Amino acid sequence: MTEREQSPAAGARGPDDWREQTIPGMQPVRSPWADGAAADPRYAPGRGPGPVPGYGSPTAPDYSTRPVRVRRPDSLASLLLILAGIAAGVSLLLRWLPGSELTGWELVRSGFDDLGGGAGELLGSRLWQPMAVVLGGAALFVLGLLMVLPARTHRFLGVLALLVSLVAGAGVLVPLADVGWAPDTTDTGFWFAVAVPVFGLLGALKAMFTR
Repeated sequence: MTEREQSPAAGARGPDDWREQTIPGMQPVRSPWADGAAADPRYAPGRGPGPVPGYGSPTAPDYSTRPVRVRRPDSLASLLLILAGIAAGVSLLLRWLPGSELTGWELVRSGFDDLGGGAGELLGSRLWQPMAVVLGGAALFVLGLLMVLPARTHRFLGVLALLVSLVAGAGVLVPLADVGWAPDTTDTGFWFAVAVPVFGLLGALKAMFTR
């Protein structure tokens, strides 16, 4: 047999051809259009995403579309309540009545002295009014600090601030009503005391009506 007869025919693959050296049992990659796959409407060319009749709806997302409550501080309400506490502290250093050398601190200290004799003595001396304003301002200051803490809502703190502000408001409205609402009968410290329930009410309403 000649050398020409022993050589493989043109285009035929010999036993040493690399294309014949494949892993046994390995299936070749087939086109998705083979074996009738083209008849599946899900693989229809040019079809966009969306439900296919007879094949169900698209997969639902694994997250919720409902709004989520976020814990956050109420900065504005906190600022207003802290200002109420600062106003109460400033009123301790100033005179409340013209022509009198008594500061707010001395009035509050006298109120505590009368409180030792009973609540009736305190109410009779009318020193409960500066005590209500100053102690209310201190409570509002603490509530303002608590509103800095992140929470879903600060309505409960707002309700407490509202009650404290009403008591402090009574401490400034009662003496004003006694003098006939005459502003010349009060001094600078008293007007700082008036700012305590004003800032307290604003901060309380802000905390109560903030969703």
